[in-house]
Amino acid sequence: MYTHNLDPVLFSIYFLEIRWYSLAYIAGITLGWWYAKKICSFLNKSKNVPIKGEEFDNLISYLIAGIIVGGRIGYVIFYNPGFYLSNPIEILKIWKGGLSFHGGLIGITISVIFFSRKNNLNTLMYLDVIACVAPIGLFLGRIANFINSELIGKPTQFFLNVIFPEIDELPRHPSQIYEALLEGVILFFILNFLIYRKNYEIGIISSYFLMFYGLFRIISEFFREPDAHIGYLFYSISMGTVLSVCMMIVGLGLYEKVKNGYKK
Repeated sequence: MYTHNLDPVLFSIYFLEIRWYSLAYIAGITLGWWYAKKICSFLNKSKNVPIKGEEFDNLISYLIAGIIVGGRIGYVIFYNPGFYLSNPIEILKIWKGGLSFHGGLIGITISVIFFSRKNNLNTLMYLDVIACVAPIGLFLGRIANFINSELIGKPTQFFLNVIFPEIDELPRHPSQIYEALLEGVILFFILNFLIYRKNYEIGIISSYFLMFYGLFRIISEFFREPDAHIGYLFYSISMGTVLSVCMMIVGLGLYEKVKNGYKK
């Protein structure tokens, strides 16, 4: 058993607070950007894939906008539409929290499609690279969730339980750590193993990302408390589970299209 005593604020100077969550976003984007260019260089030189790291430099601002705007709109639509319809100005207050991974994923996808068509580039090539580096940000984000005592797990007597005093005194699953390992570490190694294989096909990594992330998220949802203001949609099925099932279906559909020759 571990009693959570971590401070979400790394340090503060007068009114300025530096939080672990903000640093997780910054580090995730920075490390992902750096590693994405390494992958671009490898694909270009070793597999003759017409992708350039310089183009990724131009893409990064689109991705950041997609993460923030898509993540926020996704949270509003998927998790609390009633509240935000009654309080529309609250939509702009992203510093209060409330970003949806699934919304961010949609935002990133739209950003890449727009960027690729604008510059006459292959969309799936860049989505494959992003899929390979996304687990870095997912890992850091889930660790930040743990530090923040948010997205907590269900009560348990499992020996790895954690007590979050800010929530209650019940021992709980460290579901944030489970997600960091599944969606971060394991997903990273799976996708990066596949992209460095000899028989890499453009678009296949994106399809595997959708399917594996969806699967890992569904597993994690069994250990995680549902959002208090939503609860379960039916039986033990949460909103995160429903959205992840949709991800897996889209991933399977993309996989079939790629195998049938779709490369755009």
